[in-house]
Amino acid sequence: MPMKPEESAAPRAADGVIVVEHLVKHYGAIQAVNDVSFTVGQGEIFGFLGPNGAGKTTTISILCTLLTPTAGRVRVAGFDVIRQRNGVRHSIGLVFQEPALDLKLTAEENLYLHARLYGVPPADYRERLREVLTLVELWERRKDKVETFSGGMKRRLEIARGLIHYPKVLFLDEPTLGLDPQTRNHLWTYILRLKAEKGMTIFLTTHYMNEAEYCDRIGIIDHGRLVTLDAPDRLKERLGGDVVSLRSPAPPAAVIEELNLLGLAARADGDSIRFETGDAGRHVPEIIRSLSVAVDSIEIHKPTLEDVFLALTGHALRDLTGASERARQSLRHMRRH
Repeated sequence: MPMKPEESAAPRAADGVIVVEHLVKHYGAIQAVNDVSFTVGQGEIFGFLGPNGAGKTTTISILCTLLTPTAGRVRVAGFDVIRQRNGVRHSIGLVFQEPALDLKLTAEENLYLHARLYGVPPADYRERLREVLTLVELWERRKDKVETFSGGMKRRLEIARGLIHYPKVLFLDEPTLGLDPQTRNHLWTYILRLKAEKGMTIFLTTHYMNEAEYCDRIGIIDHGRLVTLDAPDRLKERLGGDVVSLRSPAPPAAVIEELNLLGLAARADGDSIRFETGDAGRHVPEIIRSLSVAVDSIEIHKPTLEDVFLALTGHALRDLTGASERARQSLRHMRRH
């Protein structure tokens, strides 16, 4: 597995490659993004973690000038996303949540078209083509039509296409959605290599908890609001102990009430009851003896980002198997512009 990046301190707004201040986006009566502010520093891998419909795709669309915010101020690579759109667009690379390659063209032809659109100097094109295709291990397949590629190869080619104009910021919108675990791991190898070798700033949206662990910092977004923002390890430390999950034949409300009386912030999670406590191995037996209800099973583990999300939002991260209709509409809008 790729090694995790080292934690980095939160950048100041003055040092930010991406600066978002009080961002708001409405779709009629729907408030997709609600007063969101954050800063992303140079060379940082910044992740947006959230369920389907949380506001991730809307936010990334605004950062890439593909949607206009209702209110707030956003700067990317020093350019305002409303007044200086061309400056933003020439400073970023974008890998869509859904495929956006021309399947009838070869890998090289797809990259050539993108390079021309972004004004890559002809004298530089061949060197960049070899560099980006070598990075994603597709140089030997450059003459093959994309329709012959596997899903993982197409995703790698999309990353290469997003890099060929040497962007300051690479946006990855659910970059590994629908890929098998081995291919996801390979793609993360390339992403971490970009950070290490190019010092590139990478902004990604994801719902995969294990991918979020590779980020320098994570913003958890839910129902359009930025719930919290910190390094993965510091987020897990906030829970203050081990996570305990127990099952009981008693009604969940009765179990939760008794645990709350013991000073534990218990909550339902499917057919289990979860709470956090320090040194669970020592304290859990005492807690169980204090309950008047029966306990069928107990599980203890160290906090994960899934636990953090549940604690902060009150519900588990919903499984995302495809883009929401609003996300699909945003992507169609992207392609038209």
